Amino acid sequence: MPAQSLSGNALQQLNSFSVADAIRYFSGAQLKDYGGIGGLKTINIRSMGTQHVGVFLDGISIGNAQNGTVDLGKYSLDNIDVIELYNGNKPDQLQPAKAFFSSSGLYLQTARPIFESTQKKKLRTTFKTGSFGLTNPSFLWQQKLSNSFSSSANAEWVSAHGKYKYRRSEGLFDTTAIRQNADITALRAEVAVFKTIHTAGSAFLKAYYYASNRGLPGAIVENRYYNPQRLWDKNFFVHGSYKNQITEHYGLLLNLKFTRDFTRYQDPQYITTQGSLNNTYEQKEWYASVAQKYSLRKWWSVGLSTDLSYNTLDANLYRFAYPQRYSYLGSLSSHFNWDQLSIQTALQYAYFDEQVKHYKASEDRKVASPTMALSWQPFVNQNLRVRSFYKEIFRMPTFNDLYYTLVGNTFLKPEYTRQYDVGISWMIENSKIVESFSTQVDVYYNQVQNKIVAVPAANLFRWMMLNLGSVSIKGLEANINFTKRLFHDLVWNSGLSYTYQQALNTTKEQSSYNHQIPYTPIHSGTAHGSFRYNNYSINYSFIYTGERYVLPENIAKNWLQPWYTTDLGCVYNFKKVQAVLSINNLFNQYYDVVLNFPMPGRNYRLSLTLKI
Repeated sequence: MPAQSLSGNALQQLNSFSVADAIRYFSGAQLKDYGGIGGLKTINIRSMGTQHVGVFLDGISIGNAQNGTVDLGKYSLDNIDVIELYNGNKPDQLQPAKAFFSSSGLYLQTARPIFESTQKKKLRTTFKTGSFGLTNPSFLWQQKLSNSFSSSANAEWVSAHGKYKYRRSEGLFDTTAIRQNADITALRAEVAVFKTIHTAGSAFLKAYYYASNRGLPGAIVENRYYNPQRLWDKNFFVHGSYKNQITEHYGLLLNLKFTRDFTRYQDPQYITTQGSLNNTYEQKEWYASVAQKYSLRKWWSVGLSTDLSYNTLDANLYRFAYPQRYSYLGSLSSHFNWDQLSIQTALQYAYFDEQVKHYKASEDRKVASPTMALSWQPFVNQNLRVRSFYKEIFRMPTFNDLYYTLVGNTFLKPEYTRQYDVGISWMIENSKIVESFSTQVDVYYNQVQNKIVAVPAANLFRWMMLNLGSVSIKGLEANINFTKRLFHDLVWNSGLSYTYQQALNTTKEQSSYNHQIPYTPIHSGTAHGSFRYNNYSINYSFIYTGERYVLPENIAKNWLQPWYTTDLGCVYNFKKVQAVLSINNLFNQYYDVVLNFPMPGRNYRLSLTLKI
């Protein structure tokens, strides 16, 4: 499966504030950013839609049955060690069945305590400040409890007024304004206990809490520069995991999780019979997973993953359905690994049982889908590999799609996708020319059937969710990374990525037939690099996104101009202290990632970290 990864120093070089900022540098990834530190940020991989991306924290799914999206702006890089992106799924048999049920997977790995022989504890404190009134203190405490037990506590506070200048063109003149109601106050806290089990196993128990109060600045339309809507979030989960190679042939993974998500949305300008709009939602999930792997031969292993989850959604809305969903997921996989050839197959099966307190529930669904992947090393002495995969997968309609008041449609069918990929990867290490060099190129073709879309019904305030056709996606991704030691103490590290993507609406009944789907650029790319000399380093990163269309019809009035941004960072390490100065959007470009949601111009951030 095509994979991209960022970890350690590579993450620091990107001068990123959140997980969302970092994944912009992955090829094939489109980030929808609504602007500012508190703006919603979602990811779309290879134009198949945000709901087709599975997000996993420490190997366990971050779910959202309500609307199917995960706001990646909530996840700070303060405690993230590794970010991995897989098209298809991660080729690991010991993982939850949910990991097999995504068209692509984003994996976030938090920092695990690692102690030297004489160490008992570690403390890292960081303070960040900068533009938009940013105040961001955090700390990480790691404690060695015994030879096999350790603990970790991490907390972070984010506060910003979110006011930044932006420029708008109103036809005959330009207006420079200040973004309003973009403030955020957020608290994140995590506590975890880890255990090592001999040399082949581990277990952990983690509790996570996130609370935020933020303004929703809204779109700049018809000279309206202020929107008063606000959003409150409270997210809590506790999850535990046990993973062990019990015998030479048998491995086991157990996961348990409980999640409670509370959301409150307020719109003072929308008046109801009870006053201004003040909606609350509460989603709960109980989740259990068992994954097993058995090696029949040295070259052949089989795996079975089964998941059970129960989701509920409550709200203070009139005519709300109060849905419940039981989900049963299973994946039977088989891996064949020889010296130069690997073949992986899997069959996924799912059963969904819907129940509602009021009105009619969606039909129960039973779906099966296959996956097959192979990797071939043509030459024994060369790190050159040819790979290919085929995968069928689906995504269930969300609770909002099915049951949202005056919008939902309980007759919606699941979206189905088919993915085809052929690629090549090559790696060189410790050569006379470079310290390391790697490249990978993939061409792919995706089909999305029964795509779920929202269309106007009686009026612009009442919409309907419908299955309206298909999307055909053809693309190419290319990545290059290398490290070169120029002199004894001067090291140059650099990376390039490029994506070509033709994502066409292939529904013949629509006026946008054979048009590029909204917000999908044909050309996009990134570049990043760093020069490191002793305790100093300079980091550079560049992002380019080509022209796009904001509505299905590819006509002039729907055209959105290309944009690019350049970031620069300077890092100084002195014993246990690290200082970082970041200048983002160096050339002060004014642009929109999403139409009428202006992005910040040039901004600064200073970070000081102390490690004890």
